[in-house]
Amino acid sequence: MNDPASSETRLRTTFNIKVNGRSTAISTVGQAHQFLTSVSAVEWMEFKSLHDQAMTALQAAADNAIMTVQATNAVRTLFVQAKLL
Repeated sequence: MNDPASSETRLRTTFNIKVNGRSTAISTVGQAHQFLTSVSAVEWMEFKSLHDQAMTALQAAADNAIMTVQATNAVRTLFVQAKLL
């Protein structure tokens, strides 16, 4: 099992999000995983189901690069619902 936080597997797109006035580009499984774990769990509470799905998909993509499409879609859905995109 690969560590998703250190995965350099590329997602299918680069997400450019703005948080607290700072722009952040997320283009790898590791970057997405680090972002989703660095934000307080309380802040993701409203989107718990989507957050859990995204984390599961990122873990799968870290283990198998074929899963990057599903991971990208899960992260996109979470970011859209959270109004980060």
